[in-house]
Amino acid sequence: MLSAQFPPIQPGKTSLLHCFVNKMVYKNKSQILINLNALKLKCLNASVITDPNRRDIVFLLDGSDNSEQRFSDIKDFVQRIVADLNIDTNKDRVAVVQYSNTAEVNFNLRQYSAMDDVLDAVRGLSHKGGYPHNIGVALQYVRDNVFTSESGSRLLEGVPQILIVLSGERSGDDIKTAVRMLKEIGVISIAIGTTDADTIELQTISHEPNYALSITNYEELSTTKQDVSSLLREASHHVKETTPTASFDSKKQDVVFLIDGSYDSRNGFEEIRGFVGKIVESLSLGENRDQVAVVQYSRDATPNFYLNSYSSKNDVLNSIGTMRHKLGRPLNIGKALEFVRDNVFAASVGGRRAESVPQYLYVFSGGRSGDDVRGPAQSLKENGIKTFSIGTKNADTLEMQTISFTPAHYFYVTNFNSLQSIHPSLEATLRGAQETTDFPSIDTSIISELKLQSADIVFLLDGSDNMRASQRHILDFVREFVKQIEIGPNKVQIALTQYSTEPTIDFLLNTYFLKDDVLSHLSIVELKGGLSLNTGVALDYVKNNVFTASSGSRAQLGIPQILILISGRRSEDDVLGPVDRLRNAGIVLYNVGVYNADRLEMEQLVDNPRARYFIKENSDFPLVREQLLSVIASHKGTVHHGIGSSSSIKRDIVFLIDGSDDVRSRFSAVREFVANMVESFDLDKGKDKVAVVQYSNNAELSFSLNTYNSKDDVLKHIASLKLKGGRPQYIGAALQFVKDNVFVSNAGGRHNEGAKQMLIVLAGGRSRDSPRGPASMLKAAGVVTFAIGSRMSNSAEMQIISSEQNYAYSVPDFVNLPHIQQNLMGHLTQMGVKEETKAGKNAD
Repeated sequence: MLSAQFPPIQPGKTSLLHCFVNKMVYKNKSQILINLNALKLKCLNASVITDPNRRDIVFLLDGSDNSEQRFSDIKDFVQRIVADLNIDTNKDRVAVVQYSNTAEVNFNLRQYSAMDDVLDAVRGLSHKGGYPHNIGVALQYVRDNVFTSESGSRLLEGVPQILIVLSGERSGDDIKTAVRMLKEIGVISIAIGTTDADTIELQTISHEPNYALSITNYEELSTTKQDVSSLLREASHHVKETTPTASFDSKKQDVVFLIDGSYDSRNGFEEIRGFVGKIVESLSLGENRDQVAVVQYSRDATPNFYLNSYSSKNDVLNSIGTMRHKLGRPLNIGKALEFVRDNVFAASVGGRRAESVPQYLYVFSGGRSGDDVRGPAQSLKENGIKTFSIGTKNADTLEMQTISFTPAHYFYVTNFNSLQSIHPSLEATLRGAQETTDFPSIDTSIISELKLQSADIVFLLDGSDNMRASQRHILDFVREFVKQIEIGPNKVQIALTQYSTEPTIDFLLNTYFLKDDVLSHLSIVELKGGLSLNTGVALDYVKNNVFTASSGSRAQLGIPQILILISGRRSEDDVLGPVDRLRNAGIVLYNVGVYNADRLEMEQLVDNPRARYFIKENSDFPLVREQLLSVIASHKGTVHHGIGSSSSIKRDIVFLIDGSDDVRSRFSAVREFVANMVESFDLDKGKDKVAVVQYSNNAELSFSLNTYNSKDDVLKHIASLKLKGGRPQYIGAALQFVKDNVFVSNAGGRHNEGAKQMLIVLAGGRSRDSPRGPASMLKAAGVVTFAIGSRMSNSAEMQIISSEQNYAYSVPDFVNLPHIQQNLMGHLTQMGVKEETKAGKNAD
């Protein structure tokens, strides 16, 4: 059979099939085709990566308005790099693309095959122009239009694909998806950014962190030539072993709907049918496009039609519209999954897995399965089928998670009448699924993209003797949860408490503002032990001692208050009263029951099935963690009316920044730091007001507290700030200027209205005058001062200027300012909460 399909391999010759056959044992033709598709690039790569002068190199140049004055420097840099290449049709190829708000090709990889022609084309480049700076759009453009065979790319021949990106500022759009897609096809990226570019963005784009290079401005591009040349040589020997992603055709999909046809769905069958029809409406059906199949199941599965039954959308919609409810009991989901795998995604009925066409399965369930789903679900994942599951309140959450491609691909509805409410979320997740053909058992990227916003999350762990055997799994659960969220004073804050007979605090919400510090503490935590278990006492304790302003709670700022209880058995005291008190305080409770947890008590603790989870065995921990993350990330968080939706405390915040010649090369870092701080302020509602002052040998007001009433206006002014210049630094005189001219009522100061007045001082050098007197006068006037110094400033001066010892910061260089931003924001935020609490007590 094999010899009839393929010619014999000639002795002594290396061929694709030879490489392929040496790696695999085949059962049938379709298996051969699948593995051939997967191995084709690997084998071809092996034959070419030894030639360091055979590369496809694409320059993605900043063509935005901001780069116009330095575009000659950019062109000079490209010419210098090209001059060292070996340009030829069978050697190095070069393309150039410019971007701003859009991207456009100047010339592609196929256009020139001689060095002189490439250099002439680069010299003749005209600046594109445009705004803003959309790097994500540009990266997607080069993937779709430049790294293609039509444009001269030799990706499928295993030739290294190299992208050199120049960036002069932060991107105006999201880059993550485009970066991931470039990496998936094996593109190796080198990112070069000025001081106005975002360092994290550059490292995200780059192949590895050392492939991200920083310069002050485009004038310095020539200084990177040696580093770029070295990275190009290294990249020449670095070809990604590409999987069937290269063959992925986003214009084709095999989509199968597996519908609950049992008695459990009889009241929602019309809604399921309408929902399926709505999804089909968005597909592009045709002979060589999308295909659809529908299967109903109860005790067994019955196909309504197969993937190759219809080739027109109208025929499919007509069949769905006339579909009758199957009915029957019980609900055997595992058996149904096996049926669609073997009989519906099969090539004989239209399945196109052998052509690497993406395959998707939608499972609808209105109840718990009567058989095991784990084996069939795993085999679907191994076959590359991405499964979305939609379950009602009667379905088993863990079962639905297990079936889904990842826990984020599970969607909960109270009943099938609510299906339309999840359509936008499901479409967004489907788009994410279409962007990759990797098939992990658990994928956390979708969860991360949900972007859990600000929340105060307290973990309450059963630390009794009963849980000692599971200590590693429980603490890993907490650590991995923390790794997937953004920690910070304006993001998520974490606290940890254990309990058995009595509760014990490990750390509070305001103990740590950095993720690394939280994880460091978690790495040394051990369960406390104890014989008895008083969950009720522990619930009251965290309400009264952890969810408080003094412990870091931001409830009075309207931040969601979330408690995650992990328990392993029934409590020995009453839990109903404490649960009611938590609910009345606006604290949302999630319960994770482990092993011997009492299911009835779990229902008493949490009545929402999406907020309680049961772990039967250790392998369930990751699945439950992902689902919990997904549910909390979608939590809208209404704070109890007795607490208030936001703080009423007003803040006057003044930035006094070093504008001397000493910080000229780092002024953009200072400007970016101020802008990032302002992003977190509540300016649009008039709660916060901001002013900026620069100083060197004298002080100069950039704008006062009453100049702007909106965040956008403040940020625009900050973005346009120019260095004042001058030397030396007179910090004492600058502090006096701020006291006399900025915090005053005729300049917008609201001290008489009860506003908290705060000053943030940045110093890049030692003061020529004494700051002691003016600093004391500011403190006496009630101004809270934070001082930030670099390695050239005087640490004793910073302590004198700051209101408290821990309000003084030191960074090696102003480019390191982001390292202290979260901690500083933590102090600013907590100060607002403390003032709110103080005001409340005075009112009482």
